Amino acid sequence: MYFSNNGLLTQIKQRAGGAFVEAYEPVERKLYVKLRKDAVRPMADYLFNEAGARFLITSGTDRRDALGTFEINHIFAMDEEHGYVCLLAEVHPDDAKIDSITPVVPGAGWSEREFRDVIGVDPVGHPDPRRLVLADDWPEGVHPLRKDLPYDYKPPAAPEARMQFKEAPEGTTVLPIGPFFPVLEEPAQLRLFVDGERVVGCDYRGFYNHRGIEKLGDTVLNYNEIPFLAERICGICGFIHSSCYCQAVEDAAGIEAPIRARYIRTIMLEMERVHSHLLWLGIATHIIGFDTLLMQSWRIREPIMWLSEEISGNRKTYGMNIIGGVRRDIPEEVHPKILAVLDKIEKETLAVADALPGDSTLMLRLRNVGPLTHDHARAMCAVGPTVRGSGHPRDVRVDHPYAAYAEIEPKVCYHDEGDVLARTLVRVEETFESIRQIRKGLADMPDGPIVTPIEDEIPAGREGISMVEAPRGEAIHYVLTGENNRPERWRVRAPTYPNLQCIPAMVQGQEVADVPITLGSIDPCFSCTERVEVVDVNNERKRIYTNDELVALSREKACAERSRRGHRRD
Repeated sequence: MYFSNNGLLTQIKQRAGGAFVEAYEPVERKLYVKLRKDAVRPMADYLFNEAGARFLITSGTDRRDALGTFEINHIFAMDEEHGYVCLLAEVHPDDAKIDSITPVVPGAGWSEREFRDVIGVDPVGHPDPRRLVLADDWPEGVHPLRKDLPYDYKPPAAPEARMQFKEAPEGTTVLPIGPFFPVLEEPAQLRLFVDGERVVGCDYRGFYNHRGIEKLGDTVLNYNEIPFLAERICGICGFIHSSCYCQAVEDAAGIEAPIRARYIRTIMLEMERVHSHLLWLGIATHIIGFDTLLMQSWRIREPIMWLSEEISGNRKTYGMNIIGGVRRDIPEEVHPKILAVLDKIEKETLAVADALPGDSTLMLRLRNVGPLTHDHARAMCAVGPTVRGSGHPRDVRVDHPYAAYAEIEPKVCYHDEGDVLARTLVRVEETFESIRQIRKGLADMPDGPIVTPIEDEIPAGREGISMVEAPRGEAIHYVLTGENNRPERWRVRAPTYPNLQCIPAMVQGQEVADVPITLGSIDPCFSCTERVEVVDVNNERKRIYTNDELVALSREKACAERSRRGHRRD
């Protein structure tokens, strides 16, 4: 096994000494190291600051039924070695504490606050011990991912609860942005501390609509139902999340999807990147008042949505991924149409790209705005165009190939400047690169089956890790397999999660007017709304639909659509 033989495991054993418990490498280049909990912080320091590892995510799991303890799992990527190292430690319920690794790995800050919220293990020495994902009126001592808490638990209302904000520096003014800001219709609040027009600090509160899908994954749904929930994590990157989840289960269970299925996944992933980058370009230019480009980029984007509908039946939320492959093929008779649409999008996007550098107003709003230095991007573990715009040629399609990327060989697009313009150029260049990859995928796609039959039950106690390079950056899914045909633990990290932690540094010293485009430049995605208000423009009557009513409406439409098409999708 790779890490057992290349010297890394030997280094870990020597440094851990008597705190080393065990290590195993169940699949090539995925090393799990179990330590005594007091050795986790120094080992994280070694991996992140000496061995070149990159922090990804922490999973906190309630394993009191299986082990009698909680389990903390810090997951690192070894990009140059194309592998992963996981630091695991057991934490006894009678002393539910472990040293925080945030002082030595700054990007771990939110992950540690999250496992404190969801399973109740305290990261001792964390620089910001406030709540992260739990609502401010959630009862103390109640942790949603503990196994003995029902998935449908509804806490009593606590109207006296208040948000815990940071104190503003003396002499500054607090400028709140959100929770629903006109140019960023997302549920999050950014509190700017300003001195005149200059930002001197900020605070962030989000997770207003935390949906608890991980809890549903390990209590209600089975392995093959979860992809359809995973797809709803994000309205733009749905195929990314369902692919990432399926790959994690396949990794844990030793299932290999057929090569044709992996090509189909790759093509759909790159189609998602094309429409996402064009969507972002429109929103970004809208933020700075350049609505002509908003309308042009969204017009250019539209045909890729029509293609997605022709292939999958939907413009978004395709419902194509299952464990072991995909449910729908991309037949050869559709290829000419896909290629024709790509030709048109490429030609029109090229005209936009050529016009960008000549627009002096646009350059003034993007160049030297929202800087993120090379070193801070690494420290905060930024991902996607955000980190590639700060000079890091990091892309999991190349560093940790999945689907058919080993065959298609993506080119990594990156810039060194670290400003909003650099992040914009990365996305524009990636749009053309995605078009090239789709063409190559169609040309090289082999014949064969599109799904691997799964004959046996997936064994419990196996771990799988998967990363997929979403348009915003890498998504990560970790799965610990369990009983009853469902995971014991399903941990998800979307790319906005690490990138949002870079915002305080990016707005520090900037003018207030540059904050919206700086925030927009990471392409943030928070969550969807739970209910909607509908206004009848003819009589100005308003009606608010609840979540249950929306679900009922959605199902009625689905039934009507199936009836209209004269068949039923299984």
